[in-house]
Amino acid sequence: MSKLTDVPKRILIGRALRSDRLGETLLPKRIALPVFASDPLSSVAYAPGEVLLVLSIAGVSAYHFSPWIAVAVVVLMFTVVASYRQNVHAYPSGGGDYEVANTNLGNKAGLTVASALLVDYVLTVAVSISSGIENLGSAIPFVVEHKVVCAIAVIVLLTLMNLRGVKESGKLFAIPTYVFVAGVFIMIAWGAFRGLVLDDPMRAPTASYEIKAEHQGLAGFALVFLLLRAFSSGCAALTGVEAISNGVPAFRKPKSKNAATTLAMMGLLAVTMFCGIIGLAMATKVRMAENPAVDLLSNGVALGADYVQNPVITQVAEAVFGKGSFLFVILATATALVLFLAANTAYNGFPVLGSILAQDRYLPRQLHTRGDRLAFSNGIVLLAGAAVLLVWMYGADSTRLIQLYIVGVFVSFTLSQTGMVRHWNRHLATEKDPAKRRHMIRSRAINTFGAFFTGLVLVVVLVTKFTHGAWVALLGMVIFYVTMSAIRRHYDHVSEELAAPEGPSDDSVRPSRVHSVVLISKIHRPTLRALAYAKLMRSDTLEALSVNVDPAETKALRAEWERRGIDVPLKVLDSPYREITRPIIEYVKNVRRESPRDAVSVIIPEYVVGHWYEHLLHNQSALRLKGRLLFTPGVMVTSVPYQLESSELAKKRARKEWNAPGSVRRGPAEQRPKEPSAKEPSGKE
Repeated sequence: MSKLTDVPKRILIGRALRSDRLGETLLPKRIALPVFASDPLSSVAYAPGEVLLVLSIAGVSAYHFSPWIAVAVVVLMFTVVASYRQNVHAYPSGGGDYEVANTNLGNKAGLTVASALLVDYVLTVAVSISSGIENLGSAIPFVVEHKVVCAIAVIVLLTLMNLRGVKESGKLFAIPTYVFVAGVFIMIAWGAFRGLVLDDPMRAPTASYEIKAEHQGLAGFALVFLLLRAFSSGCAALTGVEAISNGVPAFRKPKSKNAATTLAMMGLLAVTMFCGIIGLAMATKVRMAENPAVDLLSNGVALGADYVQNPVITQVAEAVFGKGSFLFVILATATALVLFLAANTAYNGFPVLGSILAQDRYLPRQLHTRGDRLAFSNGIVLLAGAAVLLVWMYGADSTRLIQLYIVGVFVSFTLSQTGMVRHWNRHLATEKDPAKRRHMIRSRAINTFGAFFTGLVLVVVLVTKFTHGAWVALLGMVIFYVTMSAIRRHYDHVSEELAAPEGPSDDSVRPSRVHSVVLISKIHRPTLRALAYAKLMRSDTLEALSVNVDPAETKALRAEWERRGIDVPLKVLDSPYREITRPIIEYVKNVRRESPRDAVSVIIPEYVVGHWYEHLLHNQSALRLKGRLLFTPGVMVTSVPYQLESSELAKKRARKEWNAPGSVRRGPAEQRPKEPSAKEPSGKE
């Protein structure tokens, strides 16, 4: 079984890495930027379009509000970036928003933040992949016709890349991310040069279309609500900002400084591209509509269901570079790729957060350990599974999925910044150095403004998006919160039960006697080895136990037992209904009832086989018995293995440097002891 699964595993994710090579997987800033910031950088491919889509409800006349909405998004972005720069310096361990809220606001606030982030990471993968599939589908019809299957295939591919390790995936993702950023900046610069210097008329392919307004002449509260909804849609540009604060441990030293620098670079690039695309969209007269088949008109006639509405960035690129030009093709390709790779932000944030939550006993402990490639493999697989489920449920429709987006981000933003304010207040109460106090007061002011602004945006997002799908995200947060609370209660309860008492207890009292029982089906080599082992234990009483399901076989067993003169009494249990497990369980329980202070040791001979299909043919009764006996107090179960020839051959075939699938790993990689390599001598065999 090991051989069957280990070969494809090594082909897909590579050889296992030693724990002492963790430092080699740490990221320089040039790789960390595309790894952790691909989500906010790529969001400029759809965030401007979301703003225009909402404004189109009031017609083209509402488009003149888009620059002001862009300014509000920019102010919010700089506020959040400045706030998170304080976070990475104060909490460099990688807990991010969860650690800040948990430390300063309490467990419930920390768990709320963790729930929000986990939901948002899953949505990041689903939205980014679905959006990328739709962009790619405009050029390849097959992708649109099978977009759910294609989206799931891309998720599987990204999962395999990340299972190979953060650094390897970062190198793969860096090129398309930098090509995309460079392409957008070239487009902005060339568009500005053509428009401002050459005074060239640049027209988007939709510039001649009219928009049929759903609600004309909006004013007062209705207009304010529309603008707030457009602003909340534009806030999609901020998703993924928190990933850097969660991923500080993945940076090279000095970790906090490099993370803060990367955060500032990401913010500057994202707002520049966002504003540039909004400005060019206005200059080239891009037209977008939530229902383009009906609401977009050409010479007063609706375009119809056959019309495919291209994203804003594609329309702007066509107006600036010309359709089919080299730069247009490069940017279009890079945009589709970077939207796929934007999910990588979640692939780096979710597993790290899951590991921290597992360490705090809010998630299963398996999420805390690193896999073969020193990545948190279990967290990566869990994220991929949740994203696949979401993509399948929503048909890989980014328009429907994006309505669920953003809520979790601003929940974590608000609670994190509030926690940072309390963090600075606590330190200011004891700090006497004037220079440090001035720094803390400045940091507190930044975080206070950040908490106020993000809290205000959270209210706006909840009010404007709740009925459009945000309630699903809130439901997901509640489910995560309840599940993690239940897991923590379970672990706490188990810890209390397992805690060793200071004084004497029943667990430390030596049993009065030990009754050993060797289970026998027939006399063969495994049986003789189990009997020899049982004699070595020098129990108070020793007997062999068999179940009579076939009188002829039982008679033959008794005769063979007497012929060999085995000096262990053989007891045979009758089983009129041909059951094996129940009579043995009842017999053991009766022994325990007669002597409650005695221990019963059940010894089971087992075959060790070398092929996966042989497991289906052997040891099934033994497995069932062990499973039942584990629930019987005072009963110890011992397996006595007998290696068959196939197991010896399998051991020789196995490559020593490969870890078997499912190998258990414990603790952070940097704390694990070094293991000798397969080539190093390890003493006598």
